Amino acid sequence: MKKKAKFNVAVVGVGAVGEEMLRVLRQRDFPVDQLRVFARSARDIQVDGQTYAVTPITPEGFAGIDIALFAGTEGEKGAAVTYASEAVKRGAVVIDNGADFRMDPKVPLVVPEVNAKDVKKHQGIIANPNCSTIQMVVALWPIYKKAGIKRIIVTTLQASSGAGRGAVEQLKEETFKIVSGGCENVQANVENKSMPQQLAYNVFPHIGSFTECDYTNEEWKLVKETHKIMHDEKIKISATTVRVPVRTGHSESIYIETAKTIEPQKVKTLLSRAPGVILMDDPQASLYPMPKDAEGKDQTFVGRIRKDPFIKTGLWLWVVADNLRKGAATNAVQIAEELIKYQK
Repeated sequence: MKKKAKFNVAVVGVGAVGEEMLRVLRQRDFPVDQLRVFARSARDIQVDGQTYAVTPITPEGFAGIDIALFAGTEGEKGAAVTYASEAVKRGAVVIDNGADFRMDPKVPLVVPEVNAKDVKKHQGIIANPNCSTIQMVVALWPIYKKAGIKRIIVTTLQASSGAGRGAVEQLKEETFKIVSGGCENVQANVENKSMPQQLAYNVFPHIGSFTECDYTNEEWKLVKETHKIMHDEKIKISATTVRVPVRTGHSESIYIETAKTIEPQKVKTLLSRAPGVILMDDPQASLYPMPKDAEGKDQTFVGRIRKDPFIKTGLWLWVVADNLRKGAATNAVQIAEELIKYQK
């Protein structure tokens, strides 16, 4: 990619993440020259009162594009699988929010607060990590650099929007039917069934499909992606991912064992100075991160930092972030910002 003042940008996909990408590009004043928005079919969409013309995606549509942000369709028929190579062939650098390229050894997996320099290793494609991984490594990286981390045990509490618009609608419809009364089997009586279980007034430990060792693929993402981003496969990581009746904003209860003893106050000082982190930690005043406070924000919020009273090197943290912004769209745009910094 040649050095230039402004860049031709494509956004692929206009679901929740695609719309958030358009919003973040504008809010962060990314140096866009020409913007193209692609999806399966042509239509106009509005984001914050601004109209965007959506055109059908084709290989030829990427001609002249410098940076292509793929919102994250995954799988065999995913947009990135079909069109990423076509975009690269035409000179674009692809930043993909889906899972299709994350574990490809030739593709950097980047969280700018942690491994920004990895963008320089790209061969046309850079992967955006999973939402729950992003906020975890942003919070843990300053601790890792200071004291090392030997073990991570994490339980995520993930919002409905992490499963797409259909899941948000399912939560709304279920909640309405429950508060309206007279609906004994809520899930059997909703039109939109995006999730495998009722979510309103409920939680369930099932995100993704069950795979090796009866962990879900969402849980394995936290393991494998963290190893790749932090360049340390020796960290022992175990995860449980839980869907909760929240619209937007993932929360994580994280337990770590450090290589060196580090006191909670030192951790608080480190995180208060860390890029992309906001420390909210005054439990006596009921001050701690919550999804409602993180929604619409780009930072990762951390609180409830405390020592394990039985393990000398054990620490607990509570971490919250907007899964559509820092967990997806914002991180992708930040990668693009790093990319243009390192251009030749």
